[in-house]
Order: sequence, then C-alpha cells, then structure tokens
Amino acid sequence: MSAQVSKIFVARLLGLDVFDPLGDRLGRLRDVVVVSRGPQKAPACVGVVVEVPGKRRVFVPMTRIQSMESTQIICSGLVNMRRFQQRGQEMLVVAEIFDRTVTFVDASGRGLIEDVGLTQTRRGDWEINEYYVQRIEATNTLLGLRNRRRNKVLVSWEGVRHGAQSEPQSADNFVATHDEMKAADFADALHEMTGKRRLEVAAHLQDDRLADVLQELPDREQVEILSALSLERAADVLEEMDPDDAADLLAEVSEDTKHQLLELMNEEEAEDVRRLLAYPEGTAGSVMTPVPVILTPESSVAEALASVRMEELSPALASTVYVVRPPLETPTGRYLGQVHIQALLRAAPPEPLGDILDKELEPMSDLSSITDVVRHLATYNLTSVGVVNNEGRLVGAITVDDVLDHILPDDWRSAD
Repeated sequence: MSAQVSKIFVARLLGLDVFDPLGDRLGRLRDVVVVSRGPQKAPACVGVVVEVPGKRRVFVPMTRIQSMESTQIICSGLVNMRRFQQRGQEMLVVAEIFDRTVTFVDASGRGLIEDVGLTQTRRGDWEINEYYVQRIEATNTLLGLRNRRRNKVLVSWEGVRHGAQSEPQSADNFVATHDEMKAADFADALHEMTGKRRLEVAAHLQDDRLADVLQELPDREQVEILSALSLERAADVLEEMDPDDAADLLAEVSEDTKHQLLELMNEEEAEDVRRLLAYPEGTAGSVMTPVPVILTPESSVAEALASVRMEELSPALASTVYVVRPPLETPTGRYLGQVHIQALLRAAPPEPLGDILDKELEPMSDLSSITDVVRHLATYNLTSVGVVNNEGRLVGAITVDDVLDHILPDDWRSAD
C-alpha cells in the first residue's frame, strides 16, 4: 500500500479515481470539504466529495482516506452512500473558495485563490495551510492610467486576511466555469449548496439556463429560487420553461403569487399554463405538453422531418408527429392519428402524412389518470401519446419524461 502523503493541493485531486480497499472503483473526487474554525485558526479538512455512478455525490470522511497519490485515492472501510448535504460551517473548496478574492496581510494588494494546499498535522488531522494566489497589482502607466498586472504566488494561510476582508467566491465565476454542464448535473450541484449560496448562483444564471435547471430541482428548491426573484424576472423564467413544468411550479406557490405571475407572463405562454392548471391533479391533462409537433394530413414527410429536427424538442417529443384537421394550435381540429419517426425515415420525402398514418393507436382522454397513461405507454412500448378532449380535438401529448416525475417518489431527486 502506498504511503499517505502529508501535503497536497486540491486542484491535483479533482477528477481522480477513488477506490475502495478491494480495488473496486468507487467514483471520482469532485470537491473537498473543510470546516471553518474561526479567523484565528486554519479551516480543518474533514472529507471529500466523490461522484459515484448515477451522478450521486457522497461524502467520504478524511478518516477513511487511506492513501492519496497523483493518480488515485484509496479509502478504507464502508462508505455511506447517502447523498452529500452541506451543513453548518462546512465549505466546499472548489465551489466556494476557489476564485475567492483575498487581501494580503502585508498590505501588498489582493489576489484570487486558484488552488488550496492541505497539510497533515502531527495528530494526523488535515487543514488548509497554503493558497496558490493570482496576485492583482495596480500600477501607473505613463499616461497616468492604472494598469492591472498579475503574477502568481504561494502564500501561507496566515499570509491573507480572513473574515470580513475575505470576499466570497463570485457566483458569476461559478456559473461561467460550469457553463458546459448539463442542466441536470448543474441542478445536482445547486442542490448540494447551502440555501444562501444556491440563491446567489441561481441569480446569476441567464433566464433560459435557469429555466432548464429549475426543471431538474426538487419542488421545494424550485419555489425557494423562484420566490427570491423579482416578479418580473420570475415571469420571464416561467416563460422559458416547458408549459407543464411551469404549471407544476405555479401549483406550489400561493394563489396571489400565481395570479400575479400569470398576468406578467406573455399572453400566449400564460394561456398554455392556465389550461394545464385547470385540469384536476393526477389527470393526463395536468401533466401533458400542450405544444407537440402537429401537422395536417396534406403535410409532406419532408416537412415533418424538418419539424422534428427543432433543437428545443426533447427526444421523446420529437419521436412522434400528430396529424389533425386545422386549426393546428391546441385544441386543434379533429384528431386523425400519429406518425412515428421510424415511419418518416422509411417514407419518400414528398409523401403526404395522411398516407402513412398510424390510426390503430388510440389517444388518451385528457381526464385519464396518470396510471392509465403509464399503462398505455408501457403496453405499446411508446415514448409519447396524444391527448384529446371529449370533442376528439388534440389538446396535447404526454411523453415518458412527463409521467416519470409523477410516478417516482416526491423526493427521488434527493433520495439516498
């Protein structure tokens, strides 16, 4: 077994594989957890955050770390697979300390923390002892202007001011460095933050990005973030959300707030949401998507393929084209049938959709229960199904992802 190192920098640990004592891969290290011990004592390192299969992040205490090398980390004993939740005085080094602005004790200026050095004490505990800092220096030019010159230095923990003089990591920097992260993974990162930090980061997201991320968060945190926004911005974010997700979120807020937000939303977007909110909870109409791909029987296969290529469509929604008599806006004219994407790919581009309709699969009633919808999707191996009202007009479609949230436990996003 490799010897335990007594000093290491956090940036070198990120992404390293973490193995259990038997050599089986547990996951990858994503962050380091330290606990503040006041302005006079360096924060203690209490553990690491490991991303295990399934994108779940779990906590491994430092007492379980048996070996740390430049290529891998080995832990000992059993690891609690419960999802990591930040508590009390805990801080995440990457999420909260990297890019924090600090002031040097010698009054030589300020800098940005780029890395954090950990050292092991004689007692075997770990604590922060150094920062790798990008120094920011202001100098006068010949024209009398101030120019910022940067160089990087290694400074001890005692060499920077802590407490009020230490600025928190900017939320916009966190947003920028995680710009490529999938919405579901970004939501996981938000979920693990403290409430205060979660609101700071959410406030710096663009409306469309925040809408995508909100849809992946538990209901309680969706409401928490939406309530922290101004009414005008909250309405803008709701407009960017899928109508069914926006309706689910509005169902969780007070009637007064719901009314105000709907009034501020774009009239067309608000109307879609109002129609969903009008359905009893647990019915097909309450969870459907009111804007599936809809065409007439005279539309060609080429037109249909162009329609399902739209980037904003989810894979499940793009799998089926619903064919109706005009008008094409929901509620449409009489529902005629559907065309699956496989049929589109097999047919000639000029062929009209009316010639390749699947008329055997019945649509669901908008008052059907979610249980009936799930059974229908499973019976016919479908990813989506049309929803009609009692007049036989298409009012929307339900996809697999629409119903999954409603058949899984309420806390599935944060389940242990």
